[in-house]
Amino acid sequence: MQSPFTLAWRQLSRERLRLLVAVSGTGFAVILMLMQLGFRDALFQSSVRFHVRLNGDVVILNPKSQFLVQLKSFTRRRLDQARAVPGVESVCGFYFSLGVWKYPRMKVLKQIIVLGFDPRIDAIKIPEVSAQLAGLKLGEAVLVDRASRPEYGALAKDLAEGTLDVELNDRKTRVAGTFVLGTSFGIDGTVLTSDVNFLRLFPARNPGLVDIGLVRLAPGADPAKVRDRIAATLPKDVLVLTMDEYMAREIAFWNAITPIGYVFNLGVVIGLVVGGIIVSQILFADVSDHMTEYATLKAMGHKSSYLYGIVLCQSIILALLGYLPGLALSAVVYHAAEAATQLPMTLTAPLCLSVFVLTLVMCCLAGMMALHKLRRADPAEIFG
Repeated sequence: MQSPFTLAWRQLSRERLRLLVAVSGTGFAVILMLMQLGFRDALFQSSVRFHVRLNGDVVILNPKSQFLVQLKSFTRRRLDQARAVPGVESVCGFYFSLGVWKYPRMKVLKQIIVLGFDPRIDAIKIPEVSAQLAGLKLGEAVLVDRASRPEYGALAKDLAEGTLDVELNDRKTRVAGTFVLGTSFGIDGTVLTSDVNFLRLFPARNPGLVDIGLVRLAPGADPAKVRDRIAATLPKDVLVLTMDEYMAREIAFWNAITPIGYVFNLGVVIGLVVGGIIVSQILFADVSDHMTEYATLKAMGHKSSYLYGIVLCQSIILALLGYLPGLALSAVVYHAAEAATQLPMTLTAPLCLSVFVLTLVMCCLAGMMALHKLRRADPAEIFG
């Protein structure tokens, strides 16, 4: 007796065109799911690019702050109060606002994120920034993310050719250097500057109000315990979070509160439905075409479980044949999408495994739908 897998492959390979359509449908579903999940992961990773580079352990925020580009200010006095809490080594306040960027030889004005902080404190874990902090102390100088979108100008190239001056909020500003941070769904470009220069660029800002409070702990201090101490010390007009909680809060905003996370999840469901319909129709047609053979196998004494195994083996074969080319094509599309969007599109092992499991489940469910036809394979009706 031949194994169900052998019979399943022979049936599928006999109709080459039908097999090609089934594999194409499965591959399309794989690509769609990988792209949707890839963009969703890129959304989450890019949304915390700034957070993971903060050189601190605890963050203080205004509770009304929703996400990085919609921060609410709070008084600097809370930082002074936090500094006195046991376990705290240092604190740093960040000013955050949208500025108007004008690049030499470019007529278009662009909004850009401007972050101001005390350059005497190494508050950002980017080696290029740490090495250039001294330059921020000199006049109206800024550091610019050279991974910003291309419309902000050829920053690295022009700076290498000499001094580069730009206009920021209609003020002539010197670019003292560049660094690499990257873009996100909410941020196209980033500028770092000193707190003093930030207040020059935004004269309407109250210097006594900051947008982010960064707390660095003493060696060996427990972030959760110090967070609780700070929260107990400060009034309830601020929110105190560990760095992990801060990043989780940012990701939760994009995933649950904005429609973007919902759209990507819906795209995965659509991919499953489309692929499942195609595979189920192919398997249903294959079962219909071979009803006589299935009835013969029943008449020969084979149990229904053996026949069901043939169809489920066909489902697994289609899942494998569709997944592999879908994965290969997705790798190409990921590379092109990352180059075009500057988002971190990465085919990680957990992502690939998740989509493979979804593909396998999709094809097996489609096979189970086709079993309804197979249950009617009655030798008496067919040969009577």
